[in-house]
This record gives sequence, C-alpha cells and structure tokens, in this order.
Amino acid sequence: MDTEPIRIARKSGGEVEVEGPVDEFAFRILDRAGFIFRPTLRGMWIRLHFDTGHEHENQQATHAARMLSAAGYYVDLDPSLLPAAGHRSPVNGWPPRTSPSMPSPPPTVVLPPPAVAVTTPGPRR
Repeated sequence: MDTEPIRIARKSGGEVEVEGPVDEFAFRILDRAGFIFRPTLRGMWIRLHFDTGHEHENQQATHAARMLSAAGYYVDLDPSLLPAAGHRSPVNGWPPRTSPSMPSPPPTVVLPPPAVAVTTPGPRR
C-alpha cells in the first residue's frame, strides 16, 4: 500500500471529498461507506451525496475512515468531521492535528490465550 494518506475532508463548497491513492480495495470500502464516484478529465471525483446533512455526512466520513484504517490504509480525516459525528477520539490515534484537548486513546492490552486442558479419551464401552 502507498504511504501517501487517503484524505477525507469537507471542501470549501461544503461537499465531503476523498483524495489520494485509492486502489480497488479502497474503492470498494468507500463505495460501501456511501461515497459515489464520478469520472472527470483529471481522474475520479470521489464524494458523498449532496444535501444529506452535515451530521450524516460526518458519520459516513468517519465510518469510511475507520474501515480504511482497519484495512491498513493511512487515512487523513479532516478533524471537523469528527465532533459532529459523536466521535471524540481520533481514528486509530490520528489525526494528530486535532485539538490537544482530545483524549488520547487508551493503551492496547494484549492478553495471552486461555490455557487449554488436554485430556485423553477413556476406554470405549
């Protein structure tokens, strides 16, 4: 995967757009999250539907960012898309450019697998 992030941001016109290296798998994730794809002379224009309301757009954008991040993509989510969606914590510890008042995610605790008792079968009757 590319090291350049996939950027999800609200543009000056109010629309939520995606820019950056979007391969076939990322395309499918964004499609699943509700983004639409329109061919242009410069490439593909990836955006959410217009007029669905800022709160719903924020929820869709945050959902897409979480799915992309879970799939291993580096995602740059516009911080203005987080608070209205009800997500106070950054997605996977990012974006670092959000306000310092946001709490950091809790440390990940890895537990060992449970012990499994091995038994031998008894005689058959």
